[in-house]
Amino acid sequence: MSGDTITHEAATTAAQLTGKHETPFTQSRAARELGLKRSELDLAVHLGHIRTLPDEGGGGRRVARTEIERLRAQDGFPETLRERVTAVGTAGATKVMEVTAARFTRLARLGLVVPVRFYLNRYRAVVWLYLADELKDFALDAKNTDLLNRPLPANLREQVEAGVDLRPRNWRGRHLGFLLRRAGDPWERAAAVASLLDPFQVSDIVGDPYEGAHLNRFRQLPPAHGVPGSAAARLAERITTAQDADEIEWLRADLARAVDEARSHCPVPRPAPRSARPEHQARVQRQRGLLGRFFGRST
Repeated sequence: MSGDTITHEAATTAAQLTGKHETPFTQSRAARELGLKRSELDLAVHLGHIRTLPDEGGGGRRVARTEIERLRAQDGFPETLRERVTAVGTAGATKVMEVTAARFTRLARLGLVVPVRFYLNRYRAVVWLYLADELKDFALDAKNTDLLNRPLPANLREQVEAGVDLRPRNWRGRHLGFLLRRAGDPWERAAAVASLLDPFQVSDIVGDPYEGAHLNRFRQLPPAHGVPGSAAARLAERITTAQDADEIEWLRADLARAVDEARSHCPVPRPAPRSARPEHQARVQRQRGLLGRFFGRST
């Protein structure tokens, strides 16, 4: 074997190793590398603690190896990272804030603490989850001492008695923030807003079917809860879709602005008019020639 061949093979092997080293991790692999559950990694990505890259093969987003190394180099890893994404339900929240479950639920329904996730349990009850770090900060803030230890002010008691529950709306607002943070271009930003509106509302705003189809490509829907059409799925859809009139009006206006910006930035691709297609024009010319010969005159 010649020296040139050996050199070439060595260079090829080095290139292959380098390429393998630089290949980003799938999110499942990244979770294992960071010692997180997959749900914890998803939450860390949503919160902006972990940066991701689009997968060139279309297989979802990935995490660069340099990002894994950056996180591992942080002080207190992995405990500090895990603490940032620890989410607790009502039972855990009462321990963090040292309040009763009834008081915490009232504070959550009033929107004073904001859920970060939700799921439906086997009884189709909604279980809201909150960031433990945020609950700690709320409890340590001197401005909230009375809310934790004394009777609620009259205006808040009236809202509780009226059945106010801002948890779904606050979750939607937070989820929209997650989606906008990940959006890479104006159409993706428009799709983020559209994800919280009923499809009929989106169609009414966008109008153009080609734009609607393009927008739908980027629309990020929350994870499915239950079989489509089931009671659980309908409940989840109600939580993830804007319900209040003022919320719908605000989202419609925001979607209209986002779509206008996206149109200016990059118009959606459209099929060429039939008359403009070369093959169509050639076919028409052939038909005219046949008709001319049939009737004994040129066209």
